[in-house]
Amino acid sequence: MANWLLYGAYGFTGQLLVEEAVKRGHRPLLAGRDAAKTAVIAQQYNLDHVALDLNDTDKLHQIVAGVDLALHAAGPFIHTSEPMVQACLAGQTHYLDITGEIPVFETTLSYDAHAREQGVALINGVGFDIVPTDCLGSYAAAQLPDADSLEIAFMGLSRASAGTARSMLEMLPTLEQGSLLRRNGRLVPLPFGQGSREVTFSHGRSLRVTPIPWGDLVTAQLSTGVANVTTYMALPLPPGAQAITPLLTRLLKVGPLRRASLKLVDWTIHGPDDHLRQTARSYVWACASNQAGQRREAWLETIEPYRLTAVAGIRAVEKTLQLQPAGALTPSLAFGADFVLAVDGTTRYDDLPLHQETP
Repeated sequence: MANWLLYGAYGFTGQLLVEEAVKRGHRPLLAGRDAAKTAVIAQQYNLDHVALDLNDTDKLHQIVAGVDLALHAAGPFIHTSEPMVQACLAGQTHYLDITGEIPVFETTLSYDAHAREQGVALINGVGFDIVPTDCLGSYAAAQLPDADSLEIAFMGLSRASAGTARSMLEMLPTLEQGSLLRRNGRLVPLPFGQGSREVTFSHGRSLRVTPIPWGDLVTAQLSTGVANVTTYMALPLPPGAQAITPLLTRLLKVGPLRRASLKLVDWTIHGPDDHLRQTARSYVWACASNQAGQRREAWLETIEPYRLTAVAGIRAVEKTLQLQPAGALTPSLAFGADFVLAVDGTTRYDDLPLHQETP
């Protein structure tokens, strides 16, 4: 069994990744900034562990150089990813993470040439962000080779964990102008609440979806070659949200307010319970279109997002160690557009299924 590191093992998603790894016969080295919390998880599964602060560059590089792969699960990744990526490049160690943060995708992809020189893979977003959307978007685009536009929508975020909420809060101040779209290869702003549309998902319900800044806005152009990308979420906006959100982004630029908000998140948000993780479903839609007006749609139904992150994350570890890809890659480029189908309980459709659920 290959020697690999799981950093952020005591977080909500980190614990799910540990559980899935052990279930599949892995014995990763567990690591995290808090020695006591890391030790508790390690003792529960009888795994080796190490206390590791990302600011301790010498120790970080030493530990990472001693493993074949690092799976990074400690956010907000806008703060934590860069030290781990640099350690992986220096140690010729594969790097995977579960981020959904657009600046992190952009930074990691900028190291493509360096990663290829070192013979290692740098792959962001091997969880719900962005395995289902990246794989389905790549599949839909492949059905229409001259596609110049790609739309991707999803629903199913059951309940955020503290880590997810912290990442969202850290990202908000960078989005004062609103959401984002990719047009002619460039990211452009879109005011919050604008650009919504109706999408029919595979369970038969037509829902209003709203543009959001999802990771595919960075990765889809690389995965598919399509220069115009819009990402949506089934996210009902309450009255006044369009006006309140820009104000909130400005307030969160104030350091004390942001720090207080992050502490409140840690105290009050705990993520979906086991019943919800086992029973909730997620749905994704993708549509590729060309200038002639031709369209190719595809649908995906899969498991609850945090459960999918655990399953897909560990399978991504296995595929990386098996295939030994090199470069800064998206999940679908590294493992193929069918990678998401390896997650039990996942079905892809080329047409809306006839046996639709009752709304």
